[in-house]
Amino acid sequence: MLGRGVCEAMIELFKGVFEQKGKLLTKNLVPGKKAYGEDTYKIDGAEYRSWNPYRSKLGAAIRNGLKTMPIKPGSKVLYLGAATGTTTSHISDIVGERGEVYAVEISAHSMKSLIQLCEVRQNVIPILADAGRPRDYEEIGDVDIIFEDVAHPEQAEMMNRNARFLQKGGYGMIAIKSQSIDVTKNPKEIYARVEKELEGTFEIIERVDLEPYEMDHLFLLLRKK
Repeated sequence: MLGRGVCEAMIELFKGVFEQKGKLLTKNLVPGKKAYGEDTYKIDGAEYRSWNPYRSKLGAAIRNGLKTMPIKPGSKVLYLGAATGTTTSHISDIVGERGEVYAVEISAHSMKSLIQLCEVRQNVIPILADAGRPRDYEEIGDVDIIFEDVAHPEQAEMMNRNARFLQKGGYGMIAIKSQSIDVTKNPKEIYARVEKELEGTFEIIERVDLEPYEMDHLFLLLRKK
């Protein structure tokens, strides 16, 4: 448990994202409920969850100096590759009750855990689907941000296909996994290739290397042209 003195030292890095004594935190939307065994802290009567950057590409990007955070309270987010919901849960905290997270996952096994998460987090909507086939979930309508964390050789093409859900100026966030695209190439070559594939649809706003949290990963913040 952390006391009032700790709360006074807490810094809000972005709306809904905090740092205290080197720990990244989000305010728990469902106090008393954890998502992946993370530590929780009571600060001035509110509960905060520790955000582990070794288990979250977005957490790693924030820890490594991401300057712009388009996900904020009330945002509507399309999450491609939600897996069991680790990062999804923190985005759920950030967007709050007025926001929505459409969590797309192709693995039926991972979906079981994701559904359990959604049972306690009403702002997360699970979608069992292939992120490469956005027509299968087109009923979600427009979103503010697309977040992609998919281990697939066609990462850039997936982002481009899903850009249909963004208005001009909407944001994309993608964790490029070079080893999932081509293990025979230097990661920098892969990053350059992916950026070229994205540049017809998006403007690249920021590039953040994710080491030491993730090896051979580059995080891009994009804005739809």
